[in-house]
Amino acid sequence: MSVSRARLPRAFFDRSSTVVARELLGRVLVHDAPDGPRAGRIVEVEAYRGARDPASHAYRGRTPRNAAMFGPPGHLYVYFTYGMHHCVNLVCGPGGTPAAVLIRALEPLRGLEAMADARRVRAPERLARGPGCVTQALGLDRRHDGLDLVNGPVWVSRDEAVRGGFRIARGPRIGIRVGLDRDWRYWLAGHPCVSGPRGPRGASRAPRAPAHGLEGGVPR
Repeated sequence: MSVSRARLPRAFFDRSSTVVARELLGRVLVHDAPDGPRAGRIVEVEAYRGARDPASHAYRGRTPRNAAMFGPPGHLYVYFTYGMHHCVNLVCGPGGTPAAVLIRALEPLRGLEAMADARRVRAPERLARGPGCVTQALGLDRRHDGLDLVNGPVWVSRDEAVRGGFRIARGPRIGIRVGLDRDWRYWLAGHPCVSGPRGPRGASRAPRAPAHGLEGGVPR
């Protein structure tokens, strides 16, 4: 599959994280890794809003770990959690007002062999299902924290979002104990690569369609 090398501009990220989160769905996240590009279509995200959001890492202020969230928009915030997983976030909003979008799941599009080797699984729908799987599949870790999405090796294609007939759903974020009243998780309802519950609080889903680019079970 061909992906435009044109990147989303910084202005795209210089907005509310809840707006950016929805507009990221269907767009392609790329890592120009040393062994070749790895890319996936974003199918599930969560928004976090700093001082307004008790579930955000930035809620209690700036630390060495979360410093990237306080910088200009359009950078990566990568953190290590549970002693075993990295998670990747895209920093949003004006510099100094920390907000970010967590990438929870991708539909793999390029670099599938490298992803499969890194993940030690072969099923395409499992390669980047869950935030820890996303970073493992793309080859991202704390070394990539703070990288610029506009000029660095990790970026979001400027191509139009492709959602393949899946409707955007929203609901509570996953794996948090506070801020549960805020429906800031967004996903393509019914998509096979989504990591968490695929329907919003009992709402009906859009008809299930094949994952974009699937041919013989392997995305092109």
